[in-house]
Amino acid sequence: MALLRTKVTGLVLSAAMLVGIANHESFRAAAYIPVPGDVPTIGFGTTEHVKLGDKISVERALVRLLADAGKFEAAVKRCAPVPMHQYEFDAYVSLTYNIGEGAFCKSTLAKELNAGNYKEACDQILRWDKFKGKSLPGLTKRRSEEHKKCLGL
Repeated sequence: MALLRTKVTGLVLSAAMLVGIANHESFRAAAYIPVPGDVPTIGFGTTEHVKLGDKISVERALVRLLADAGKFEAAVKRCAPVPMHQYEFDAYVSLTYNIGEGAFCKSTLAKELNAGNYKEACDQILRWDKFKGKSLPGLTKRRSEEHKKCLGL
């Protein structure tokens, strides 16, 4: 018997996926540019209000990770207010944490999800492995993992 999807309003990012995001992002105590042309990033992938030269402790970075994750949870709920399995929600929040709210909300992925095309929406994750048109091995690996998670594998 297949499990029913839960109303998105009742979902929160799982602890396992929060740890997964932290692992994907990895910790950096000093602000840096992840790839040429990107924005300054610190801690576990935080970009908001970050400038080169900033420093952060692990503890403060974890607080920001949790706050950032909450912001992206809200974005997924707002832009794709459809029932989901926990694993789908986790995958979409992880993706949105990395690509940003605007990109997620305007994406074909969100359109497919809102149309109830769950598998097609999961498959769209694989398209988000590029930065400025160039595939990056780290992003390709992350998207593959998010895609599998989204499909419940």
